[in-house]
Amino acid sequence: MNRLIKLISIMAFLLFTNVSFADSIKLAVTTSFNNSGLSDVLLPKIKSDIGLNIKLLVVGTGQALRLGAAGDVDAILVHSKRAEQKFIADGYGTHRREIMYNDFVILGPRFDPANVRHAESVEEALSFIKNASAPFISRGDDSGTHKMEVKLWDLSNFNPEKFGDWYKSVGAGMGASLNISSSMGAYTLSDRASWLNFKNKSELEILFADDKLLFNQYSFIPINPTRHKYVEYKMAEELENWLTSDTAKSMINGYKIDGQSLFNFNANQK
Repeated sequence: MNRLIKLISIMAFLLFTNVSFADSIKLAVTTSFNNSGLSDVLLPKIKSDIGLNIKLLVVGTGQALRLGAAGDVDAILVHSKRAEQKFIADGYGTHRREIMYNDFVILGPRFDPANVRHAESVEEALSFIKNASAPFISRGDDSGTHKMEVKLWDLSNFNPEKFGDWYKSVGAGMGASLNISSSMGAYTLSDRASWLNFKNKSELEILFADDKLLFNQYSFIPINPTRHKYVEYKMAEELENWLTSDTAKSMINGYKIDGQSLFNFNANQK
């Protein structure tokens, strides 16, 4: 009898364990998405609606892509179009589905020593910072925000590798980079959502925004099951369907801080 009870207990444990794993999916997301607070709103609703437990791995876009390429996650939510397209072309992801967007902004101290608030383009804003040798904090972590920053310097005909001590690459996420910028009174590039949800603003404020080059698209990519047969591709599909639903649209567009929207839903129906 004792052996039978033990056997039943073991079978029940294994059954419970399998169900638990079957209902779980690993999703690599950007630090900017997580710092916005939107994940805290969406994840409980996703679990309620489709019974899916989502384990978030919060990293920069570059690291998310590497996790996806290794098959260590089932899907990724990132924001660097060129890198995403290469990821798909290399066969690591099945497709790229745009979900939502916001924009990047240049932050700096209110007294604005580089006169950035009077710039007429993002290239001019960066040239003002460079020419003034004003302190600038770069994430330096191969994230989507870092990739965008490097691209913008390049478009402005500058090479950060040749900058002086005023340019500091900190190798940190968005929240940590904002804290460093706040404590130093330095300029930095941030996505708008992370900034709006950031509590330690101190003397920082948005000094430049609304340039078309600062558009910031977030996209969902399921990992290719032909590369990694053990990934939860069907569940990634279920998650994608939810993220592109009317419910997701309402929640994403309705997520605001101090009356300001953090993201705009733009997913197309298949």
